[in-house]
Amino acid sequence: MLRHFPPVEGPYVHRKRDYFIAAFTFFCVAVCLMTDADATLEKQNALGVCGWVFLTGLLLGENKEVRTQVIIAIIFATIGEHFASPFMGGYTYRFENVPAYVPPGHGMVYLTAVALGRSGLFLRYARKIALFVVLVCGAWSAWGISGYAEQGDYVGALLFCVFLIYLFKGRSPMVYLSAFFITTWLELIGTAVGTWTWAAIDPVLNLPQGNPPSGVAAWYCLVDAVAMGGAAPLLRVLKNVKLRIKSDKSRDNAYQGAGNE
Repeated sequence: MLRHFPPVEGPYVHRKRDYFIAAFTFFCVAVCLMTDADATLEKQNALGVCGWVFLTGLLLGENKEVRTQVIIAIIFATIGEHFASPFMGGYTYRFENVPAYVPPGHGMVYLTAVALGRSGLFLRYARKIALFVVLVCGAWSAWGISGYAEQGDYVGALLFCVFLIYLFKGRSPMVYLSAFFITTWLELIGTAVGTWTWAAIDPVLNLPQGNPPSGVAAWYCLVDAVAMGGAAPLLRVLKNVKLRIKSDKSRDNAYQGAGNE
């Protein structure tokens, strides 16, 4: 079950950049969501502009593969947001829209999961962090179906089981572990201040769900998995297209040279 976890002992390096990305995103998430709690639509759009600026700055120090992963994560998550919120009504934002800061926000959240997942702290203490996450999220899920919670959360318990599959069977457990922290942070703040509200009954499964569901990190793990799995094939396609264009251009130049002779 732990075959994809890093070795217990290893020459793990603490890069300040990784911790800066995480700290900056945690801070921005809190400020953004609390600001949006009573913001106008215009201010919401301004937060979106800030999000794109911040994300662009953070990506300047990343390689091509990570940048591609972030782009895929943004596209996939934004499509998912429009489907799950305005269309299905699984959760609803204040203006019943998808706020302008959500797409770049997903990019920053994904980048934070990657940064923390590769950090020396998470690599060195991977098993202890995994135990902590499983116990905390497990207790949260158990409370949701215990009958004592004000709002039942059977969807959260199901998502927790999905999260465990990602964590112990997926090839990138460190990213999924990191995703739990940043996504739990943003979900607790966003729902607490009323930036969005999860439906009491999930429209697809027709089961009670919490606000937020306890295993909500599983949805973000899906975004992470799609981003990591899709980056390499996309880069290969782009490389082949570039080589094809270059080859066609060289052949055209050769034909033109022969014609001039």
